[in-house]
Amino acid sequence: MCLSSMLFSASFNMLIPDLPQYLENLGGAQYKGLIISLFTLTAGISRPFSGKLVDKVGRIPVMIVGSLVCVVCGFLYPLLTTVYGFLFLRLIHGFSTGFKPTATAAYVADIIPQERWGEAVGLHGIAFSLGQAVGPAIGAQITASYGIHTLFYSSSLLSLISVIIILQLGETVQHREKFRFSLFKIKRNEIIDRNAIPVAIVMLLSYLSFGAILTLIPDWTGHIGIKNKGLFFVLFTLSSLVVRFVAGKVSDKYGRIKIINIGLVMIILTTYFIGYADTPFLFSLGGIFYGFSLGILSPALNAI
Repeated sequence: MCLSSMLFSASFNMLIPDLPQYLENLGGAQYKGLIISLFTLTAGISRPFSGKLVDKVGRIPVMIVGSLVCVVCGFLYPLLTTVYGFLFLRLIHGFSTGFKPTATAAYVADIIPQERWGEAVGLHGIAFSLGQAVGPAIGAQITASYGIHTLFYSSSLLSLISVIIILQLGETVQHREKFRFSLFKIKRNEIIDRNAIPVAIVMLLSYLSFGAILTLIPDWTGHIGIKNKGLFFVLFTLSSLVVRFVAGKVSDKYGRIKIINIGLVMIILTTYFIGYADTPFLFSLGGIFYGFSLGILSPALNAI
């Protein structure tokens, strides 16, 4: 499961460093802020539906559908070469992260004892973060050496391998239903669980900075004078990996709230620091600190 998630994560994260420049070349420089927001919009909209399908149809089919969306989109980017075609694809591409991670989270919860959820989420987060680290670095290199179209096709290939791995896993839902379109009819109580609202608000607010960073860092990297647009993401993810080895276990032992509070304070200080990082050294240091912050926060927040 971790290997599949790592490849899936790398498949769409490897595009991030070069998409702002690609959109600018298409004539859509003013729409750079939509690169991440459109992707995230459909990821959010699809989750109530994907969550219901995960419980009814099964974990494996939903994971496969999510990964296949990435496979298809990688082949469509070179074909839809208008600004609006690109933005439309970002919307479609977002469905992948609305389906695959939702099913994966349920699958991990199925196969891991509850008292070790923090540790399990931390370990799975390491795999996903590895994809976040390796993807942008490899993606930037592929674009520099072989061009943007090869980057898109490489993204599809990684997602396809992720699907092949998923096919080897065993389904954990015992009483599955056949897919039918009526499953897309969502009741109000199937969208929001009131017990989850406080945690959801904390997650929303704490990840707002992440969305800004994903959008702005590629251009900022070039402005400071760093050639590899994936460097920040590599440093950020590697530092996140280091702390995730222990952060999940610590939240299991000492409680989620204490660890969440520590992570939130660190994010506040770190984003302030990054805002004033105007040299390659400070910029890189900001990436490392931000990785530590999210690496501490994420496992506890997901576990709770």
